[in-house]
Amino acid sequence: MKKILISLLLILLVGTAFAYVDDALSFAYEAASPYVKKGFSVREDAWGGDLGVKDQQAVQAQLFKGNEYWFCLGTDVKGAIISVNIYDAKGNLVNVESSRAGRLSSVRVEPQRTGTYYAIVTVHKSSQERTGWALVYAYK
Repeated sequence: MKKILISLLLILLVGTAFAYVDDALSFAYEAASPYVKKGFSVREDAWGGDLGVKDQQAVQAQLFKGNEYWFCLGTDVKGAIISVNIYDAKGNLVNVESSRAGRLSSVRVEPQRTGTYYAIVTVHKSSQERTGWALVYAYK
């Protein structure tokens, strides 16, 4: 009986964690929608997780010179302030343009060279102890 209860609890916790990121993912796709209307294609890859206030997480992406990218970040936590910034392998900020509206944050990048870049996700303010987030990117 004890094993069954523990198994059920684990299933509930894992299911809740996926729902947490899934809800944030819908906001990330919402942040990308204006760029899709401008001819950008959204990659199927998505990243997500949860962070405390003032915490950051790095996400690695391979970007190509000649392409234009929009990295779009979303959260389902009302009133949260989140951001994403893109850095090259040398640690230089490469943002060209950024946009922030409510639970959404986006940044445009036009890489000067093909290589590995790092998206740094930051939770600046939140009413929650842990804030779920999701990140997608669009390119053309």
